Amino acid sequence: MQNLSSQQAKWLALPPPASPPRWGKALCGLALALLWLLPFSYVLLAIFKSTAEYAASAPLSLPEGVSPLLENIRMAWEQGDMAQAMLNSSLYAAVGASLAVLLAAMAAYPLARMQFRHRNLWFLLLFAGTVFPFQMYLIPLFFGFQWAELLDTHLGMCLLYTAICIPFPLLVLRNYMQNLSLEIDQAARLDGASEFTLFWRIILPNLRGPMSAVFLLQFTWIWNDMLFSSVLGNSPETRSIMNALLVFQGSYAQSGPNIMLTAAVLASLPTLLLFVLLRRQFMQGLRV
Repeated sequence: MQNLSSQQAKWLALPPPASPPRWGKALCGLALALLWLLPFSYVLLAIFKSTAEYAASAPLSLPEGVSPLLENIRMAWEQGDMAQAMLNSSLYAAVGASLAVLLAAMAAYPLARMQFRHRNLWFLLLFAGTVFPFQMYLIPLFFGFQWAELLDTHLGMCLLYTAICIPFPLLVLRNYMQNLSLEIDQAARLDGASEFTLFWRIILPNLRGPMSAVFLLQFTWIWNDMLFSSVLGNSPETRSIMNALLVFQGSYAQSGPNIMLTAAVLASLPTLLLFVLLRRQFMQGLRV
């Protein structure tokens, strides 16, 4: 027993292992970033080539100049009908993600801050929508939308994305609210604050970080969705940007693959810009 104690004392006396130098972490991060960006090099090279240059040169050869880019953007924007599709996707993503996060916060408040019977059962019931694959909902949603005259309408698509995006923000916001001190609620109630005032003026301002994070995630998911939009909103007036790219892909042979790749880059810019604008709130939400 004495030998064991002395051996433990020797281990405790050893200095802690040195952490890797910062330049090592920076090099590893740079290598991973380059590895992640490597597939995009083909896209970036293609959008700077004209259709004739793309057909005559190797896929990874450098372009002769940058002047074909503007013409590629014009052709992709006009031939792919991207203006209407981007407007539709912006409407679906902004309305759907905003309402979903707000309704999820309102549902998470009683589930995390109030005591009532079967509270966990209600949470599991609301979160059960994520258990089944989304493909199972297509047929009943199609007939339900057809019966309610919501098929191929902006209202129907906004309602769909709002409902389907509630469970994940509910999980995140409920877990965050459970970590907030209950003394805040007790002090506010002693001052005469109602439950709505407590939620709207005290709890909700503390949710800016996680709400921004889940809003960005849900916005990106709605923007990139093609499953529901191709079935429930396939007309040119309600078509989303990903559905428009799918339709444009079937006719890109008339213009060239470089035009199709230019359209894909244009379609990814709004979500990239949104992430740049909300990056600080997004990182704060991830640290919750």
